[in-house]
Amino acid sequence: MRYLETGKIVGTHGVRGEVKLEPWADSPEFLLQFQTLYLSEQPYKVESSRVHKSQVLVKLQGVDSVEAAAALRGRVVKIDREEASLPEGKVFIADLIGLPVFAEGVQIGKLTEVLNYPASDVYVVKGEHEYLIPAVPAFVERADPAEGIFVKLIEGLRTDEN
Repeated sequence: MRYLETGKIVGTHGVRGEVKLEPWADSPEFLLQFQTLYLSEQPYKVESSRVHKSQVLVKLQGVDSVEAAAALRGRVVKIDREEASLPEGKVFIADLIGLPVFAEGVQIGKLTEVLNYPASDVYVVKGEHEYLIPAVPAFVERADPAEGIFVKLIEGLRTDEN
């Protein structure tokens, strides 16, 4: 998958065509590294971008009015994974979905979804049982796109436990 969803245009800012982008990344600063963003695989050159509160304000080339910016509201923004620079040990969530999940050397299911909560992401693992596993070092020992996800389970993570 070459293009990865990385946010959504949620509004406009000012009168010169800037859009407010709600980032789907660990931090909004991650999106500042990109010189091109994609809407429906159509490239838009980034003229400028900056973080404002928890959002990213972006001026896209060719979007020069508040009306043009408003027309983009609700559009999903993508990046080209080849242009991304990730910190050591970090991976894209898209590369984890579908991976086998192991606890104590036994496969307990596959990662089907990652829920984003303020405290941490939560891995949804489905197999014979369903598990909701906080994506923090106390529970996720290792996440390797080549081998799978290795977790430590405690009571209460399985959704069908009483």
